[in-house]
Amino acid sequence: MKRSLSGIKPTGNLTLGNYIGALMHFKDYQDQYENYIFVADLHALTMPIDPQFLHDNTKDIVAFYVAAGLDPKKTTIFLQSDVSAHAELNAIVQNYLYMGELARMTQYKEKSQKLNKNAIGLGLFAYPVLMAADIILYDADIVPVGEDQEQHVELCRTLVHRFNEKYKAEVFKMPKAEVPKVGARIMSLSDPTHKMSKSDPKGDIFLKDDLNVIRKKIMSAVTDMDNNIHFDQINKPGISNLMTIYACLKGVEIKDVEEEFKDCHRYGDFKKAVADEVISVMEPFQKKYREVLNSGEIDKILDDGAKRASKIADATLLRAKKAVGLYTHD
Repeated sequence: MKRSLSGIKPTGNLTLGNYIGALMHFKDYQDQYENYIFVADLHALTMPIDPQFLHDNTKDIVAFYVAAGLDPKKTTIFLQSDVSAHAELNAIVQNYLYMGELARMTQYKEKSQKLNKNAIGLGLFAYPVLMAADIILYDADIVPVGEDQEQHVELCRTLVHRFNEKYKAEVFKMPKAEVPKVGARIMSLSDPTHKMSKSDPKGDIFLKDDLNVIRKKIMSAVTDMDNNIHFDQINKPGISNLMTIYACLKGVEIKDVEEEFKDCHRYGDFKKAVADEVISVMEPFQKKYREVLNSGEIDKILDDGAKRASKIADATLLRAKKAVGLYTHD
């Protein structure tokens, strides 16, 4: 059976964008693939973060995973920091990617522009190296990611090719990014030209928002003036974003949304339909999240997941050590 691997950083309160772009799809892989889903808590340290928030948000994400339909018996759910092979392999493969390649990563360039260049941590610059180690440790065939991470998976593929060529062996398996065709980029409700990004309380729908707050945010979403329900990301980014949200949660195509609302000429009515659909999904999701969080099962899920993940990761690490000539006493 082929293997799938993905994860989420616990760096902010997760949004509806995270749900549509990642969480709701994770469960689709657990019957088709050997599924590994982790919390990327080491990646969270690349930027300043409150320790208590990191601790609490890590538990939240595990509960979100289960609430979104992941079954710990079918999917290996674990913390990145619980599997030491992530850090060990990172120390090896960092020598096979080049500073020029890392400097060209879009996410690094965007974040570094907002920071004091003399105070940028090495972890932020080398983030794609650790991400590559995450992927290749599990011999992942596919890596479900948002479009903003696709570039990092391509860099991982460069690493795999370079490493295997150097040592004339298939030490690492070549992974492939899989980006959702619709919903990979849900935009802010207050500024639909920017991605929903965990940091805009007015424009982001947070997964723990009260249902009444969710409805209010959707009803206040920025749109245009012509009241025509038509998909046009350039000229109608606000209404197109709402159509994308509705289509993804309903499991239909954008053209189906246009057909359903072709006779609707009031944005208020369409926003109400979007709000109703979001709440119909979020209400049972939030209920399940609270049940998992209060069940006392999270530590057991993570302990079991770390044991299963370590077996695969340690085997890959051993292959890499042998390939580069590190002495192993196995």
